[in-house]
Amino acid sequence: MSGALEPRVRVLLDPDWASGSLVDDVRRGLGGRPRRLPPKWLYDDVGAGLFDEITRLPEYYPTEAERAILTAHAAEVAEACDAATLVELGSGTSDKTRTLLDAFRSPGRSHGPLRRFVPVDVSDATLRGAATMLAERYPGMAVEAVVGDFTLHLGHLPRGDRRLVAFLGSTIGNFYLEERRAFLGALADSLDTGEWLLLGTDLVKDVDRMVAAYDDDAGLTERFIRNCLTVVNRELGADFDQGAFSYAPLWDARMERIDMRLRAEEPSVVRVPGADLVVELATGEELCIEISTKFRLEGIATELADAGFEVAETWTDPAGDFALTLARRT
Repeated sequence: MSGALEPRVRVLLDPDWASGSLVDDVRRGLGGRPRRLPPKWLYDDVGAGLFDEITRLPEYYPTEAERAILTAHAAEVAEACDAATLVELGSGTSDKTRTLLDAFRSPGRSHGPLRRFVPVDVSDATLRGAATMLAERYPGMAVEAVVGDFTLHLGHLPRGDRRLVAFLGSTIGNFYLEERRAFLGALADSLDTGEWLLLGTDLVKDVDRMVAAYDDDAGLTERFIRNCLTVVNRELGADFDQGAFSYAPLWDARMERIDMRLRAEEPSVVRVPGADLVVELATGEELCIEISTKFRLEGIATELADAGFEVAETWTDPAGDFALTLARRT
């Protein structure tokens, strides 16, 4: 396309990152209590495909609720924010973000069109494909993709323009409280005063409806969560028996989150030779695979303020299921 700039891709992850990180996470997570396996290992090719199917399930409301907010309010976000660079953490294919990019690239925007887009993701192949497509779709906009882990590489984000960091999909809800505080603090430290954050968060609502979103009738979420065992078996030679575990999603009312766990139905000894680890599991013992915290608007504002951000504006979908919060680094 005429005027399209060649996308740039910067790789911050070394080739052995995945295998080394998996070993560290498995040793730390399965070697302690409660037993945990970090959810990032759900997203191999099979897991990514399953999650894509999950987002289209009738029970799974967050994706379309956030898309509705972006469709209705992207122009307001672009007008309220004077950023010239948009950074997206965990960008994937940047599907929903195109609505934001359209608004920020509008000739009528009072701050001028966005000059640069920086998608950040651990998947090199996905990122390169998306970067090429976006460079063609938005001629004249620089696309500077970063292959990196946003929990490790916030300090390496490109500088030079006022930035807006988009962290969508309520991915922030996958962090435990102490992890969330640390992440938001590190993100604030990586930004200059006056720079921006656009945060997507799923809101507290009817418990049955929240649980159903992670215990769908088609069983896709269960297959997605079980895929973590498949990854550890394949990559580290473990001998997890899928049939020895039941899927146990539950609502933690105190922490206001959905916990997705696998519960041992019988005593077992699991060997993980690639991590030099043997794990003894008792009947009823659980593996914590993923959480999805739900938020309240006042809680979001408090957590952001504690990290060094001030809320500028918040938008929700008509049903009040989901929120997008625009905040500024103080």
